[in-house]
Amino acid sequence: MANCPHCSQNIDSQAIRCPHCHQILKAYGHPGIPLYQANEDEFLCDRCLYHEDDTCTYPQRPYAKTCTIYHDKSQPLVFEPPLPLVSTNPLKALQLWCSRYRGLLLIIGLIILSLVFALLQ
Repeated sequence: MANCPHCSQNIDSQAIRCPHCHQILKAYGHPGIPLYQANEDEFLCDRCLYHEDDTCTYPQRPYAKTCTIYHDKSQPLVFEPPLPLVSTNPLKALQLWCSRYRGLLLIIGLIILSLVFALLQ
């Protein structure tokens, strides 16, 4: 169970609207996406990173009271670093290649096994 950020009552984690205070909690049709809401006398765009760098595509910009893509500009964006494509350790690189091309290795093994049986007869 989750708590409503407005009235602190227990609510269903998939609830779109709080059954107690009737505040909208999530984007309609997208229960997994949070819906950020501004106070009555301010707009979210004033504090949004995407508005500041002009990458926001939200139609209510710059007067949005609710938004699904809001990110507070005082908070840093955290990105997962991409996995390295090539390992500097040759043994790790070989293990990675073998795990990616397991099916190809199986086919090559079957071909080699077939050639060995054919030559022994």
